[in-house]
Amino acid sequence: MTVRDLLLARAEDDRPALRWREAGSVTSLSWREYVAAAARLAGELEARLDPAQPPHVGVLLPNGPAFALHLAAAGLGGHVVVGLNSTRRGDALDADAAKADCQLVVDSPDLALSTLSGTDVPDLPATDPTPDSLFMLIFTSGTSGSPKAVRVTHEKITGPGTHLVGRLGLTPDDVHYLSMPLFHSNAVMAGWAPALTTGAAFAVAPFSASGFLRDVRDFGATYANYVGKPLTYVLATPERADDADNPLRLVFGNEANEGDIAAFATRFGCEVVDSYSSTENAVIVQRRPGMPAGSLGMPLDGIRVLHDSGEETADAVFDGSGRLLNPGEAIGQLVNTTGRGAFAGYYNDDEAEADRMRGGMYWSGDLAYRDEDGWVYFAGRTGDWLRVDGENLAAAPIERILLRHPSIGEAAVYAVPDEKVGDQVACALILRGPLTPDALEAFLTEQADLSPKAWPRYVSVVTELPRTATNKVLKRTLSSAGVPAPGSAWVRAARGTSYS
Repeated sequence: MTVRDLLLARAEDDRPALRWREAGSVTSLSWREYVAAAARLAGELEARLDPAQPPHVGVLLPNGPAFALHLAAAGLGGHVVVGLNSTRRGDALDADAAKADCQLVVDSPDLALSTLSGTDVPDLPATDPTPDSLFMLIFTSGTSGSPKAVRVTHEKITGPGTHLVGRLGLTPDDVHYLSMPLFHSNAVMAGWAPALTTGAAFAVAPFSASGFLRDVRDFGATYANYVGKPLTYVLATPERADDADNPLRLVFGNEANEGDIAAFATRFGCEVVDSYSSTENAVIVQRRPGMPAGSLGMPLDGIRVLHDSGEETADAVFDGSGRLLNPGEAIGQLVNTTGRGAFAGYYNDDEAEADRMRGGMYWSGDLAYRDEDGWVYFAGRTGDWLRVDGENLAAAPIERILLRHPSIGEAAVYAVPDEKVGDQVACALILRGPLTPDALEAFLTEQADLSPKAWPRYVSVVTELPRTATNKVLKRTLSSAGVPAPGSAWVRAARGTSYS
């Protein structure tokens, strides 16, 4: 199937499709109206494109009806929509548009919204797309370097849409709430694509922690998707006795911590399904019943943990308290050893694509380790290795331990230079309750699975962390700042445990 196939199947459907908030009230379009307006928009855009150049249209818009119309216009027309990150600025944004060969960049909703009042539906381009045709370019989050433009084919939209409908039990009666950025894969593949598959209504809005529950109620949302920290942010809002009085039944996403998953489900009376995925969508790890605490889940066939040499890592060995005893032997990259999976390549970046596809296998850039039963555990990005006193440490396991403290809402662990050689462990914390240096020492002392070398040397209490537009923490920004300035952080003596 192609995106065009799914849209044309809705062309005479008068059930609700697109919903959004306008002037304080909810406005909506039927599927018939949505498809017709998108067809008009495709005609408007393609009349402005040079047929001798790549038909790429950059969209630099917030979540709203205009962006939703641009997605459908690319599905119906013969052009490619390029999701431009609205938090990028200046030269960086120019570089993204240039790398993606954008002929046009749309930074106003006016053109898309003008099609809502039209009546004529233009003829669609004569060349029908195939499942392998390019539909969209989506940039990676850029946590480990410059963002790369991921090729998203029609099949890479319709495939995940069909899969999630079956896996999550989504139906035409659901209402999908899309508040994650529409220039990113999570919103498009986990929110828009399943709605396109079933013909369910979908509501678009910019994410707001304080406005989340109001949106869910006003839109009648039964399903929502997320990536990164949105659950944490919503949980930080004041709790009310009627929080569970809402239509939401299912929330699906990735990168939430276990405590937030359980707390969100309880507070809002819904099921939260967290999964591991990336923009490239080439490595899949599924959460399953009975999985160990802290695990990502069970990888699908062909997904292994490999050293950079290509050799499989050793099984993780834990002591009686759960401490990982062999990180150097057990930690490696998550790799799809069967090939590229759903990865359709990067656009205009042969070097980055070659690095991802070393030896004919897809290297995710995510560190992990695997226990003897096959469960895998996230250990951070490839840049999250720390070398402390001659021992390799990974950031993610330390972060999971810190997040056990009820006053710690977020924890980012990163490397700063040691006075002599190697690294020291630094962390930045966002608190949601009281915490003192003495209380932190007492808490860390009680964590039997925390290696003495993994105790943070420097602890910064902050109100915000540097992030990508999809809420991923930019560790390299923290590391580049170096050792915190005197007086700006809690500091532990090199051989001690107390902080001052």
